[in-house]
This record gives sequence, C-alpha cells and structure tokens, in this order.
Amino acid sequence: QVQLVESGGGLVQAGGSLRLSCAASGRALNNYAVGWFRQVPGKEREFVTSINWSGGNTDYAEFVKGRFTISRDNAKNTVYLQMNSLKPEDTALYYCAATPYRSATYRREHQYPDWGQGTQVTVSS
Repeated sequence: QVQLVESGGGLVQAGGSLRLSCAASGRALNNYAVGWFRQVPGKEREFVTSINWSGGNTDYAEFVKGRFTISRDNAKNTVYLQMNSLKPEDTALYYCAATPYRSATYRREHQYPDWGQGTQVTVSS
C-alpha cells in the first residue's frame, strides 16, 4: 500500500492556473500508475486524467483536454497536475489515486485501491 498526499489546491480566478501535487510515501511511486479524480458535493467522483508508471502513456477526460497536463517525477515520488485556463466548473475536491497495475491508465474509481485525502480547488468567475 502506498500513502498519497495531495497539495497545491486553492482559490483562483477563472482563466488562472494551479499545479496540484500528489506525493507518495511508503512505496516507490514508479511501481504505480496514478490517476486524478474530482468530486463536487452531491455528485459522483469523476475521472480527470491518468498516467502510467513511466509517464509514457496518459489519458484525459474530454473536458480537460488541452487545459490540464499530468506528469510525474519518479525520483521525487510525485505526480503533478498542471491546470490552465481554469473555469468555475472545475471547482471541486481533487483526489489522486494509485494502482499497482503500473502500465495502465484506468478511468474507473474501483481500479485504484489507494487514495489521498483530496485538495480543494475553487475557481471564481
């Protein structure tokens, strides 16, 4: 099991940028693929993006393509989510999650056994 801690959330104006970090401990992160999900109160958690262990394969939800970029630095045991051109509808609690199927870029929650606590992103109009 790997422990995950998200950081970097905050309040930003529409059109602005934030970079979220997902720091891992307990296990080397290069043994895992990582996904980012987000959730708004009263709605189901939704897939945002994922990256395989090497960073060579990524997947993005349609609503973030061209605006968000996922990357990783395995030497720092950290995965990043660069979010540009933020919109009010991007406001949510953002979670990172890890799976030991490290070549995968999964989209479903149940495919990720390990989760962080989340970091809040609020985009004002």
